[in-house]
Amino acid sequence: MIEITNEVLDPEAITAAVRKDTNGAVVTFLGTTRHLTDGRDVLHLEYEAYRPMADNQLAGIVREIKERWSIDNVAIYHRLGRLEIGEISLVVAVASPHRQAAFEACQHSVDRIKQAVTIWKKEFFEDGEVWVGSDGSSPVGLASAHLDS
Repeated sequence: MIEITNEVLDPEAITAAVRKDTNGAVVTFLGTTRHLTDGRDVLHLEYEAYRPMADNQLAGIVREIKERWSIDNVAIYHRLGRLEIGEISLVVAVASPHRQAAFEACQHSVDRIKQAVTIWKKEFFEDGEVWVGSDGSSPVGLASAHLDS
């Protein structure tokens, strides 16, 4: 299951959605807004997405996990809009019969989201703002570069 939303993410509910009696492992990743980037104080973040493409790209990542690890219980939720320091921007929950597959699939998901999904992060500082992964230009055409946590 995937969801891109402006609503606050509930990692416990998202994790519970993938738990099954057949799974001995559940791994959950939380991407959290940090207060410092390259020695600069971050005031807040804003996330934007090209929704039709981002939804398809996230669905593709879920398919990759199913094909590579035979895992059906995957949830990827990404938040858009303004996020304050400490707020969760991404929850990836993966459940499988064994821990190694769950860990590998969860890490693969986060890495693929960062590489390939059309979700962009803008960091706001006291002295300006920057689109992460860019030279300050608009986010159009950039791959997602928002999960350094």
